[in-house]
Amino acid sequence: MSFSTLGLSDEIVRAVSDRGYTHPTPIQLQAIPAVLSGSDLLAGAQTGTGKTAGFTLPVLHRLSHQGVRSNSPGRSPIRSLILTPTRELAAQVEESVRDYGKYLNLTSLVVFGGVNITPQIRRLRSRVDILVATPGRLLDHVQQGTVDLSQVEILVLDEADRMLDMGFIRDIRRILSLLPKQRQNLLFSATFSSEIKAFAAGLLTRPVMIQVTSNEATPDAVTQRIYPVDRERKRALLAHLIKRNNWHQVLVFTRTKHGADRLVKQLSQDEIHAMAIHGNKSQAARTRALAKFKEGSLQVLVATDIAARGLDISDLPHVVNFELPNVPEDYVHRIGRTGRAGALGEAVSLVCVDEHKLLVGIEKLLQRSLPKEVIASFEPDPRVQPEPIQNGQQNRGRSSQSRMPSGRKTVGSDHSRPKSPSPRGRG
Repeated sequence: MSFSTLGLSDEIVRAVSDRGYTHPTPIQLQAIPAVLSGSDLLAGAQTGTGKTAGFTLPVLHRLSHQGVRSNSPGRSPIRSLILTPTRELAAQVEESVRDYGKYLNLTSLVVFGGVNITPQIRRLRSRVDILVATPGRLLDHVQQGTVDLSQVEILVLDEADRMLDMGFIRDIRRILSLLPKQRQNLLFSATFSSEIKAFAAGLLTRPVMIQVTSNEATPDAVTQRIYPVDRERKRALLAHLIKRNNWHQVLVFTRTKHGADRLVKQLSQDEIHAMAIHGNKSQAARTRALAKFKEGSLQVLVATDIAARGLDISDLPHVVNFELPNVPEDYVHRIGRTGRAGALGEAVSLVCVDEHKLLVGIEKLLQRSLPKEVIASFEPDPRVQPEPIQNGQQNRGRSSQSRMPSGRKTVGSDHSRPKSPSPRGRG
């Protein structure tokens, strides 16, 4: 089946073809007709399944074929609002909106924190059909009276589970109160926790439900391997693998921001060019690191799960789990960044004795055992006893790795739950 058979306009199909896509993914096959019908949607899908196009394509189609229902003829209203948990994901979604809508008479804008708000205010004075935003910065605009959400026709909550985990629930509820009651709601989540189900029940009306399982989301083109190693020797083993195999463009995942920074310093001592992206980095620093990584001038990019949301890197050959995630679904999300669009990819995990239970959970989710290989000179010491992993971090104790600040890390987040109701300034 092709995109043209899904009911999308010729202009949108042409833009999709320009991107080199010819056949829709399973999530797109199900989501696009549902959104085009005007139904609310509850969709479970990991990054890498094509979910962004699953909602941007039909949203663009609906807005381009519906008349503007504006109460103020002098100013065009914001017609679709797309909320995302992080800056990188917001930027990536808005880029997709522009790419897929380039032959349509629609405009879009992305707003997030960490950058000067004045250019955003200036841009909001002109026509914006589709607004992509992080919750915190959007409420900054609401507070300043620079954005009007009273005529939104389609609301999209992308990676809703992450937004709830990051403590955005109060911000989201405040934003919902500013929207018209009659609208289409699309909710995308990697997991269907009880919290997500309860939230969706209060938001969606007779929704179409779609779920792409984690097994389907795991690319077949990704070679997965486990390297058992002592916790104190992980960094040395990572450097060994990078140099021995001459790896370039390696995306490495850590659990915490401090751990990412420390690993970058250690790799630099091994003469491996690495940079980190996480919530404590400025937007300029994150953008610069990602640009270098995409162009191939940066060998290793170290990231936390939250900061990596929305990263779309073509032909990424290597993903390394320096630390296993606390939630098995996050493993699938991480390795799904390689092996895309028919390209081959490799995902390796450095697993110490502390993480054996986490590995069991991952293998249970995947419904198969992952191949394990012990590297000569890096054999784990069988006498080492496991130490607890608390609040998303290992109890470093006598480890050579630095102790890390605690926070709410139950989903591998690099953001602790905010003490105040509104976590603005991080969006």
